[in-house]
Amino acid sequence: MPAKIRLQRHGKKGRPFFHIVVADSRAPRDGRFIERIGSYNPISNPATIDLNIEKATEWIMNGAQPTDTTRAILSYKGVLYRVHLNKGVKKGALTQEQADAKFNAWMEANTNKIENKKSRLASEKSKSDSARLAAESKANEARLEARKRKEAEALLAETPAEETSEAPAEDAASEDAPAEA
Repeated sequence: MPAKIRLQRHGKKGRPFFHIVVADSRAPRDGRFIERIGSYNPISNPATIDLNIEKATEWIMNGAQPTDTTRAILSYKGVLYRVHLNKGVKKGALTQEQADAKFNAWMEANTNKIENKKSRLASEKSKSDSARLAAESKANEARLEARKRKEAEALLAETPAEETSEAPAEDAASEDAPAEA
């Protein structure tokens, strides 16, 4: 029975969430599986991957073949590097302590890279939020100025109409006054 390490889709439409499973290659995608070794959430940025590295390494060493996407995930998490180091230990090229030291150094560098990406994304988000807020406040000020200008124009439009209706009455009164004098 050939075993595959593959993704099993869960989640609703448009919001995928995957379980990383070891399954018989003849079983359906979301059907029966042998063991669940992790999960993968592609929606978050960066993608959230929860993986049992020891179990994944054990399955690959026993001959399980990962699918293309799962191979990329396993490589990202260092499982394939761990398998490579374990094969070196079996051949006698290095000791288990050396292999563990190399793997731990790689994991630390990878963790730092991920943390840097998270902090960079957070700072970019805060910059874009502040820029969006500044643009919104500028638009609000422009809208307020336009509103004040429109109200002032409406007030000016009302004032001359009243003055013109009052002006002939004053003229008539002023014409009567000198005649009486």
